[in-house]
Amino acid sequence: MQRVTITVDDDLLAEIDAAATERGYQNRSEIFRDLARSGLQQISRSAEGGDCVAALVYVYDHAARDLSRRLVENFHGNHNLSLATLHVHLDNHNCMELTALQGPTKAVQHFAEHVIAERGVKYGRVITIPTPKQAGRKRVQKLHSH
Repeated sequence: MQRVTITVDDDLLAEIDAAATERGYQNRSEIFRDLARSGLQQISRSAEGGDCVAALVYVYDHAARDLSRRLVENFHGNHNLSLATLHVHLDNHNCMELTALQGPTKAVQHFAEHVIAERGVKYGRVITIPTPKQAGRKRVQKLHSH
């Protein structure tokens, strides 16, 4: 591990310290490492040819005209990207879905943006995490100790 010195203005440092306290970080180094990783992740999101795993979260009106059908068609048309979906009933009109995705970053991002843009989807966000490219683009299932 390397020790580095950086200069940060007082207002930004106060925000970082407040966030560290709120989230339970033990020291500044930990939050700076996490913030740096997050920034690097955003930069790598646009990288050509990289693979990722992602969490797609969206809230939608289940009664919106043909939305359920359109979402199912989207997911069936991109079955190679979708790993699993959790469906949650929020109230009489709204549902939330959380979907785990995996594949080429550009394809995952495009698919997620398409789902979020569907008429009737009220809110959506995708979080991508870069992963090493897998040979042959087939899901490899390995047994782990966890």
